[in-house]
Amino acid sequence: QVQFVESGGGLVQPGGSLRLSCAASGITFSSYVMSWYRQAPGKERELVASISTTGGTTNYASSVKGRFTISRDNTANTVYLQMDSSKPEDTAVYYCRALGSRGNWWGQGIQVTVST
Repeated sequence: QVQFVESGGGLVQPGGSLRLSCAASGITFSSYVMSWYRQAPGKERELVASISTTGGTTNYASSVKGRFTISRDNTANTVYLQMDSSKPEDTAVYYCRALGSRGNWWGQGIQVTVST
């Protein structure tokens, strides 16, 4: 059974930092491209960042480039999203996603709110 446990969300002030984690089980984690998506109220789900199986290649949405960092630890089956210089427009539910030849799975989502 594939399962993701997302953690690290919550309330942060503008300019602050949060670190999201997504721990996976039930898959060969190192075989999957991992991504973070987000969905704000009334908006489409959008890709925030992705990372290759080895961690050697990363991609970011233009809106977060230079502020967010995606990383992974294949020994811990975990992907991270370091969010720095947060803005109110980063407020959304954040989802991790695993994509590979054997399938495509999503985490349950975690709320991030950037506000004073």
